[in-house]
Amino acid sequence: MVAIDRYSRQTLFGPIGKEGQERLHASRVTIIGCGALGTVLANNLCRAGIGHLVIADRDYIELNNLQRQILFDEDDITRRLPKAIAAAEKLRRINSDTIIEPLVEDINADGIESLVQDTDLVLDATDNFETRYLLNDVCVKYARPWIYSGVIASYGVTMNIVPGDTPCLRCVFPEIPLPGTTPTCDTAGVLNGIVGAISGVASTEALKILLKSEKMSRAMFWMDVWENTCERIELPRQADCFTCGQHSYEFLDALSGTNSTNLCGRDAVQVRNGRRGIVLNLAELAERLRPVGEVSYNDFLLRFNVDTYELTVFPDARAIIKGTDDEQVARSVYARYIGM
Repeated sequence: MVAIDRYSRQTLFGPIGKEGQERLHASRVTIIGCGALGTVLANNLCRAGIGHLVIADRDYIELNNLQRQILFDEDDITRRLPKAIAAAEKLRRINSDTIIEPLVEDINADGIESLVQDTDLVLDATDNFETRYLLNDVCVKYARPWIYSGVIASYGVTMNIVPGDTPCLRCVFPEIPLPGTTPTCDTAGVLNGIVGAISGVASTEALKILLKSEKMSRAMFWMDVWENTCERIELPRQADCFTCGQHSYEFLDALSGTNSTNLCGRDAVQVRNGRRGIVLNLAELAERLRPVGEVSYNDFLLRFNVDTYELTVFPDARAIIKGTDDEQVARSVYARYIGM
């Protein structure tokens, strides 16, 4: 039974009401990414009474995150918490009615199908197009709605993607942008105001989708909070779309994913071990590394400083190599100290 008093200001809104609130409580939403967009989306939906939130993120918290990532604070940095874990701690204190399931994982083709099969809605809060195209593939394959969102500098965009109803991501962007052709938070920055604005639109659209409201937007919404401009862009489905037209899943079929990825806004590269099912013993790894560098660890990650590099290693054998943006160098550092 939903604690209606908690949501009284929401149930007074006619299109939701008590029946709608019960439906929200029975819903399961998966958020991919827990940075700027992800923390605001998770905060909004937790407070709105979504019954089950899955939050998947591969990263840990840094000081520059606090300007826009609203679920984190300085103590989380001191404790060296992964973003998904810190977010879950905060959200559980906000709303004990919502089940929060944090996943400290790199979302790739190996595990994304199980996440999408078991959810009612997927929210994109990622920082790269490769993951978005992967999301598009798997959501179209399993007919799961998802919401594409992105922010940079002072502008942002969001679009609902409902397979069989609206255009999918590849209807709008048939080819993934080439590296270096789009701005990043490292080159253009990002204002926290646009994060809140776009997340507010996207989280409200999420409620509409879960409630099957006829008011759900079928257009791309774009806005710039610095220039005071916004626009709704009507886009058609493409009958010959590679994904939703031909049902060819190029990104999902790349089962091994990529071994390394540059991280937005960071002088860092993520490296993944290609073998599945690995679980590192961080205590044993710490003892092995201690003679050659400074090491600390907790249940969630190991931090290792050597030469000019800082390695953050997770139990699934992923590592974030800070101190280089060269993927070849990062893989070499990984192989030298962790092993491929």
